[in-house]
Amino acid sequence: MPTRKQRRRRKKELRHEYEYVYVDGEGHELEVAPDEPTRGGSRNGKQDAKRAPQKSRSARPVRTVQPPSWQRVLKRALFFGPLIFLAFTAINSHQSLLGRLAVAAIYTAFFVPFMYLMDRAMYRSYLRRTGKSPEPRAGRKR
Repeated sequence: MPTRKQRRRRKKELRHEYEYVYVDGEGHELEVAPDEPTRGGSRNGKQDAKRAPQKSRSARPVRTVQPPSWQRVLKRALFFGPLIFLAFTAINSHQSLLGRLAVAAIYTAFFVPFMYLMDRAMYRSYLRRTGKSPEPRAGRKR
């Protein structure tokens, strides 16, 4: 005898009608060709029509990542600095205001180069994914 959960699933399958369709890159729905095998299937041999075909990761456009810059990192630090101060105020409420400001300034100063390194790592992985070459630097020559 089927369990209650199996009976509910069976009733749901009978209640809904499903079609297999593919959506192309322009958004048009295309029907599945009869000779094309469909994906999935349940245990009793019926095909699982609830699942739509999944798009591959390569179909998504790659989000552009800008090259790292100290100016953008410093702007981000101006945003995160007060948040770090508020966090230390909540954690160290017994400490003096000057002490909390000093600790927040030190942590923010350590945080800035790490943000730059993270931006640089993200930019390099973006270049590897897209196959682009890095932009020439305007700084020193080796």
